Parts: sequence; C-alpha cells; structure tokens
Amino acid sequence: MGVNAISDLEIIKNGFDFSYLLGILKSVIPSLICITLHELSHGLVAYRLGDDTAKRAGRLTLNPLKHLDPIGLLMMVTVHFGYAKPVPVNMNKFKNPKRDMAITALAGPVSNVLITLVFLLLYGMLYLPLKGNSVGEYILDMLDLTAYISIGYAIFNMLPIPPLDGSKVVFSLLDEESYRRLMRYERYGGLILIVLVWTGVLGTPLSRAIQWTYLRLFPIAQWACNTVLKLFYNK
Repeated sequence: MGVNAISDLEIIKNGFDFSYLLGILKSVIPSLICITLHELSHGLVAYRLGDDTAKRAGRLTLNPLKHLDPIGLLMMVTVHFGYAKPVPVNMNKFKNPKRDMAITALAGPVSNVLITLVFLLLYGMLYLPLKGNSVGEYILDMLDLTAYISIGYAIFNMLPIPPLDGSKVVFSLLDEESYRRLMRYERYGGLILIVLVWTGVLGTPLSRAIQWTYLRLFPIAQWACNTVLKLFYNK
C-alpha cells in the first residue's frame, strides 16, 4: 500500500507542469508588490495627515493578504490592471478634509510610478549579468512585468470613476454637498469598472494608454544597461 502511494506521487510529480506554476507566480508576485505598496502609501500618507484609521485597521503593513481584493487581483493577473481592497480613511480627521483626501488618493498612483522607475532601473542594471540563463531570464521577466503592471495600476487608478483614486482627486474640486453625495455611490463603482473592463469599452483604450506610457519610460532601463556596460564590460 505504501509502495503504491509513493508510485502515485511520482506519477503526479512527473506529470505536473511546473512551468505553468512559474508562469502564474510571474504575474501574481508583481501584482502583489504593486497592490501592497500602493495601499500602504495611502495609509501612511493618511496617517501623516492626521487620520489613524488605516493604522487601527492593521493596514499599515507589507502583508499583501491585508490588502487583497480577489476580483481586483484576478484582473491584475489577467489584464494587468485592477484594484485592491481600499484602505479605510476617515476624512473627518483631516485638517482640510477634501484637500487631504486628494493628497491621500494621489499617494497610491505616485507610489506605483516610483515602483515602475525603480524596477526599470533594476531591469537595466541586471540585464547583462542575468541574460542567457533560464533563472536569470525568469527574474528579468518578473522585473519587467512588475514595472509594466505598476504603471498600469497607476494609470488605471487615476480614472475618475469611484472608488478609484482619480475620482477622489476630481471630487475634491466640487463643493462640499456635491462631494459627499457622490462619495456615497462609491460602493457601486467596482461593479461598473468590471463591466467596462471586461466588455472592452474601457479595457482596450486603457491597454493602449499603458503601453504608450511604458514605452516612453523604458529608455530608463536602456540607460541603466548602457551604464553597466560602460562600467563593467568595456575594459
């Protein structure tokens, strides 16, 4: 009985395609990095502006499980833009509620732009040392994908559709009564976003905007690679 069990395990192991698992991880890990740092940035900025709601909710953490929205993560893995579980913010604790809410909202997309720049630099710096072997190229692909997903997450979140960050920035320009009235409909925005993305109404133009932006930023990686080439390979 024990021998049969071992044989069965060997069959399962030999028949399992680990490249499929690695392919999933290549998308999931970058998505988790982008989501976690995005939401953490919201919470930290809100805390610095006087609102400790996120801290008390345990959201000032690098633990990605605290920030995940399953559907939002699925969207990031499949179409490279999505959303996380929003960090709780009590704007009544801000000294200037609308202004500080807009600053808190902007913190997330700004963090994603910075992530893109950092990972493009890493990609360029590590391109020559890692290129040419399977493990190295897997790491390079993950760095590249993290940079791409992050800029996509930044652009997606700047759309003026609740509950995305762009809506909070735009709504902050409204009068107090209109602002609070519109924010009450924030909970329905997620369903609207899913429909717009999966029907292609939003997904196609958004993908083009992300690709265009990424191509304009990619020379940062080329510059980093050329710098490494000059310093360490042209001797």
